[in-house]
Amino acid sequence: MVRTLILSGLSLLVVVAIIASPGGAFQASLQGLSVWWNIVFPGLLPFLTLLELMLAFGAVHGIGQLLHPLMRRAFKLPGEAGVAVAIGWSGGYPAGAEAAGALRKRNAVSRSEGQRLLALAHMPNPLFVLLVVGAGFLHRPGLGAAILISIWTAGLFVGLAHGLFVPERNESDREEAEIGVLRRAARAMKEARRLDGRTFGKALGDAVTASVAKLMAVGGFMILGSVAVQLATPLFMGMLPPALLPAVIESHIGAYATSTAPYSGMTWNAAAVAAALSFGGITALLQAGGALGTVDLSIWRLALNRLIQAVLAFGITLIIADPASRLLAPLLTSAQPVLQQGDRLPSAIGYRISQLPALWGYAPIMVAAFAAAIGLLALLSYGLPRKN
Repeated sequence: MVRTLILSGLSLLVVVAIIASPGGAFQASLQGLSVWWNIVFPGLLPFLTLLELMLAFGAVHGIGQLLHPLMRRAFKLPGEAGVAVAIGWSGGYPAGAEAAGALRKRNAVSRSEGQRLLALAHMPNPLFVLLVVGAGFLHRPGLGAAILISIWTAGLFVGLAHGLFVPERNESDREEAEIGVLRRAARAMKEARRLDGRTFGKALGDAVTASVAKLMAVGGFMILGSVAVQLATPLFMGMLPPALLPAVIESHIGAYATSTAPYSGMTWNAAAVAAALSFGGITALLQAGGALGTVDLSIWRLALNRLIQAVLAFGITLIIADPASRLLAPLLTSAQPVLQQGDRLPSAIGYRISQLPALWGYAPIMVAAFAAAIGLLALLSYGLPRKN
């Protein structure tokens, strides 16, 4: 009853605030819509469609199968959790929360294991980080890769820290020893494809529909988050840094705000973006709660884990941003953005993805790097010591 009254009161206050300041609310909605429509939607639609096809044809399930020993030996989770991690890391939130909730619903993981899996699988979309944030917001593709590495490293560190305090699951490695790594992945892909059963044309059509639906949901949250930031700003005027409030409320708006904030250098902007995306914002937590449904996993514990990861990602980015940019510079010489390094986005309105034609030359390199990183992580997991 108390929660219902609080939520009802907050909803009423938001409605009153919008009525009291309709012009500001409209401009905030327009800004959120502009960033989403001009940059996020065209930048992510092709790659989300490809991801849906990867799910339909079992590629993600094959990666998840490769992650089985890593889940068991390092994170003390059932091997099946690797599929949830692969889906969450490739699809972004709330895909990881949906996968973790599905495993918990059929008791494949305990409540404690589900909570740890939720924190590990609830990650931002890597293509958004690499393409939109790196080449679009920050105008430096290498920084996008540095941010993604920092986010993943922070998530792995928290997951490993949790795994230190729980006993290893008692699961047999006999099947793993008898069947080769690639054969197990191929078998998982074949089984996922058999269960899906759609033709290529049907899968492609469904992939486009699902991708558009996901991006529509992202756009809705961006617009609502932008309005919430506009309404809450007067309450915290002078109390918080200008870019902090957007980052707390909505990750996409927060990433844009932190990337254009007047910090002392691009490295600090990249670190702030990494922290914003690691936390995900209140809207990402709400999306996770909606994806979990009635599953007995706590959103508050997820929020605490995201805060810890945000702090770690901020520090890691400060350390690796410059070295990573220099290391990737030779690979990205053909993907230099049109805007110069010192330029800032003048405003969300009127700024279109067509201003970054080099984005598409940069995309295959980053997608290949993403796939290679997941594959390397999976293969290295087989070198971990087994339980005696």
